[in-house]
Amino acid sequence: MSVAVMIPLMILGMALINLAIRWPVYLFANHFRFPPIIERALAFVPVAVLTAIIVPTVLYPGDGTKLDATWHNPALLAALVAAAVSYFGKNLFATIGAGVVAFLLLRWLLPI
Repeated sequence: MSVAVMIPLMILGMALINLAIRWPVYLFANHFRFPPIIERALAFVPVAVLTAIIVPTVLYPGDGTKLDATWHNPALLAALVAAAVSYFGKNLFATIGAGVVAFLLLRWLLPI
């Protein structure tokens, strides 16, 4: 079988598997209600997941093997700028923009 045929078949297969896994959840979603304590706990999942993704990237830049919690780490400084903009501004786009701009400027200004 050629690659030109295998790739679309793999994509179709992955889509069908994804549908088969998610379909029952959507089908029974209206018939099941979580207890209030679980619903409150699930509200923290996005924050926990984003923290788990961002913190290692900020503290272990480069190849990810050496902790860099110094003022020479542009990712750490940009994360602090983004956290401050988020806290005071409460605007998602401003937070992302300030973090990206701070990171690019710090990468340009700081000797690495």
